[in-house]
Amino acid sequence: MAEVVALPVVQRGNPEVLSRCRWHEPIRWVHVSDLADLSTLLQGGELVLTTGVALAREPRTYLSGLAEAGAVGVIVEVGTEVSTLPSQTGATAEELGLALVVLHRRVRFVEVTEAVHRKLVAEQYDEVAFDRRVHETFTELSMKRASINGIVDAAARMLAEPVVLEDLSHQAIAASATIPADLLDDWERRSRRSPAGAHAEPWAVTGVGPRSQEWGRLVVPRAPSEPTRARMVLERAAAALAMHRMIEQDRTGLQHQAQSGLIDDVLRGRITDERDVAARAQALGLRRAAGYVPVTVRAARPRMPTDPVADHRRNIALLDTVAHTVNAGGHSALFSLQGDGEVGAVLALKDSRGHGAEKAFTKLGVTLREEVRRVDGSESVLAVGSPAEQVTDAVAALAESAHVAEVALAMPTGGRAYFRASDVRLRGLVTLLREDDRLQRFAETELKAVLDNDSEATPDHLTVLREYLRLAGNKAALAERLHMSRPALYKRLAAIRTALGVDLDDGESMTSLHVALMILDARGVGARR
Repeated sequence: MAEVVALPVVQRGNPEVLSRCRWHEPIRWVHVSDLADLSTLLQGGELVLTTGVALAREPRTYLSGLAEAGAVGVIVEVGTEVSTLPSQTGATAEELGLALVVLHRRVRFVEVTEAVHRKLVAEQYDEVAFDRRVHETFTELSMKRASINGIVDAAARMLAEPVVLEDLSHQAIAASATIPADLLDDWERRSRRSPAGAHAEPWAVTGVGPRSQEWGRLVVPRAPSEPTRARMVLERAAAALAMHRMIEQDRTGLQHQAQSGLIDDVLRGRITDERDVAARAQALGLRRAAGYVPVTVRAARPRMPTDPVADHRRNIALLDTVAHTVNAGGHSALFSLQGDGEVGAVLALKDSRGHGAEKAFTKLGVTLREEVRRVDGSESVLAVGSPAEQVTDAVAALAESAHVAEVALAMPTGGRAYFRASDVRLRGLVTLLREDDRLQRFAETELKAVLDNDSEATPDHLTVLREYLRLAGNKAALAERLHMSRPALYKRLAAIRTALGVDLDDGESMTSLHVALMILDARGVGARR
């Protein structure tokens, strides 16, 4: 009614509004008639145009008949057949829930019907075209096996509204790319009270999955500008998501996919604003914390490729094991499969104050090793990177923890629960590269003379040299450790110096010999006595 009265052709009739009931409800059609009883001609949703003869004679009877037939309202022209309407006509229309407008100047009703019907047809055509575009878009996305984020983003673009996919525990597992961060704040609490509750959010919500087996909800987290279109797009997007899950049902869980997707978006620079990243991370279950720690769990896997399907299942089992262990310890994290046998995570510790972090990592490392061995049957290491105040910085630092994990897995753990960069250093790098032929040749060239001079009767040259370098050339401490007299030690060192042909007190020589010994130790050559 509001749009009809605003039309120029109606405005020329100097309209007076006597009742604004149903003012913003849609009109299905326009009907022109002066009959006293239109109940058999109307189907509901019509606007009636009349010169007012029947209305002026019996206002209540006439308006009651229209109300019972489902009409939206009446526009009556006075001055031609009827000079005026009874004084209570407007009040009667309001009582019956009908819109009533009086035109004080003559207009051609055919022009009104043409204008309204043209507008109705145009809107109906727009709706049909929009419906076809929605259908084609989500059909194509399903055919191309688009990702969850791709489907959610498509829905958001069609509606020009933010869209969120949540699971049954009200965790936001996917959100459209341009969603404002404040719409994800305190997501779980706000979602639980929508659409029911005394303080329900004015959201558009559609369930995802079969009616009796829904596994999530698609949400426009504010009042949509076009509710009908929002409902239609969400329903089609929900169907595409249900199809996606049917296809991907043997893959990792939705939440892990969403967490991995967020980490990948940050690493690839698709999302750079910390507030947006933090809001999404918290909606995915990462608790707010003073600092976030990048960690990597690496499991030993055979170098030769095996069955790809079996490998994928092992990786999913590893991811689930790591996530379950971290969450069972009271911590929260974002998890991502970074490669075969490798899980990266951004961790928010339950207690990071004082020595709480060290205790937490020790306990977590021991538990993870036991659980991975039980589930995966392989040995594993936990590598811890440098903590960061922002989630984006912690995600970027996953490369550091991944390097530490790779090196640590190649080293003897020595019962260590977890590793930091300071624990691997040069020995870790050497261990990682121990199979390199060039490294092996270097070690053999540096130490060939002492490797060939091995005496069973006395401490061998290799042992003396190793302890000498470990003590940074402190001869007094070396004699005490080897239980040798100083003259005997000096004689032994002189023999080693002569055999190697280098100055054992020279800093570069000591470094070179120490690296060569690390290479031998990493390969188990010249085992320590």
